[in-house]
Amino acid sequence: MHDRRTFIKRGAAGLALASSSFVFPMELLGKMRTKVGANDHLNIGVIGCNGMGFSDLTSILKQSEVHVIGLCDVDQTVLEKRTRDLQAAGIKKPRWYTDYRKLLENKDIDAVIIATPDHWHCLQLIEAISAGKDVYCEKPIANSIQEADLMLQRVAASDRMVQVGQWQRSQPHFADAISQVHSSVLGEIRLVKAWAYQGWMKPVSVLPNSAVPNGVDYKMWLGPAANRDFNPNRFHFNFRWFWDYAGGLMTDWGVHLIDYALYGMKATTPNSVMALGGKFAYPDDASETPDTLQAVFEFDGFSLLWEHATGIDGGNYGRDHGIAFIGNHGTLVLDRNGWEVIPEREFQGWGKEGIPKMEAMRFDTGGFSGLDLHTKNFVEATKSRDRTMLAAPIEVGHTAAIVSHMGNIAYKTGQRVYWDTDRAGFADDAANLLMKAKYSNGWELPTLF
Repeated sequence: MHDRRTFIKRGAAGLALASSSFVFPMELLGKMRTKVGANDHLNIGVIGCNGMGFSDLTSILKQSEVHVIGLCDVDQTVLEKRTRDLQAAGIKKPRWYTDYRKLLENKDIDAVIIATPDHWHCLQLIEAISAGKDVYCEKPIANSIQEADLMLQRVAASDRMVQVGQWQRSQPHFADAISQVHSSVLGEIRLVKAWAYQGWMKPVSVLPNSAVPNGVDYKMWLGPAANRDFNPNRFHFNFRWFWDYAGGLMTDWGVHLIDYALYGMKATTPNSVMALGGKFAYPDDASETPDTLQAVFEFDGFSLLWEHATGIDGGNYGRDHGIAFIGNHGTLVLDRNGWEVIPEREFQGWGKEGIPKMEAMRFDTGGFSGLDLHTKNFVEATKSRDRTMLAAPIEVGHTAAIVSHMGNIAYKTGQRVYWDTDRAGFADDAANLLMKAKYSNGWELPTLF
């Protein structure tokens, strides 16, 4: 327990630590791993080895029974770098692939990590399921509502274990906070806020198209996305800010935070959505997705407000990201660093301090790595063949993705759009068109069977 200013300061330091924890020393990983009998091995392959793909792999390899035997990436440089990293941990070179379909043909691979750009997730997950692989799939699960629906149906019809990389579902302090929300101590909750203020994000400089870098299979990187000349802005990390491949901060951070907002309120799809925003921070940079956005989701009995902004850290309650459950008795504020309850006070007259309606509470994370707990949960569920053990099954990823995409659709239409649960679509035809995936270059949207 400590005063609120100290709590927020420690929280900011904790976030920096949490972010850096995804970069794990390979030599230390090697020392952590012990010999396990061959019969106990879980052999995995990784599709998309840059960024979170390698973070997920590093995390899951902290469990000695997991062995990586295949790496797939369209960039030769990435394959070389990741192999060197693994060798520093005493792990022998996995087999390399540039075409994920070849990796899926490897009968020795039991499970795959999918960490490609969002526009690839649907095809790769469904084909992995068809190949008999269990899957750890990065969030958001898809780049469209149509794809997310297909993925949900295909996983439900299979016996495969699928964990979505919304690792906060494995973070103990998140679970504790939601228990407080569900206990009704906050009183009636009529507004929930979720936000991501990202001060580290600077303008994406406008760059000309250029030759494809040596060792890159750009045609495979594009896959079902529209055919375009190579531009470094659209490659690797920055793909997030272009509609062909992703949905900007609305889906990148939204699926994490909106997921917990929905979880706390025991809600799924809203009745309506409206959104306003644009490229206000960096109007002339190369990105397409809005750098500033507010989306209001209407549910029965409460509203959910999403906010994001780049180049700014000054978010709600002094936090650059979080979820706030605003109740009649108090507000519970939750982020990756901890949570606190800020009591409401009974009005005693102007100039007089009111009586708190509930007890103030503050808790930090306890030092747990949500990602490590999440990958461990996936391995345990895979070994047990018990889907109920999964912390973030496909249903969790599906709901978070659907609601986040609804925010982007409302933004694109410029209208308040209404959801028809019976139709599993919008009342507006223009909005329904934006639910659909657009596949190019000879790739086709998967069918269920």
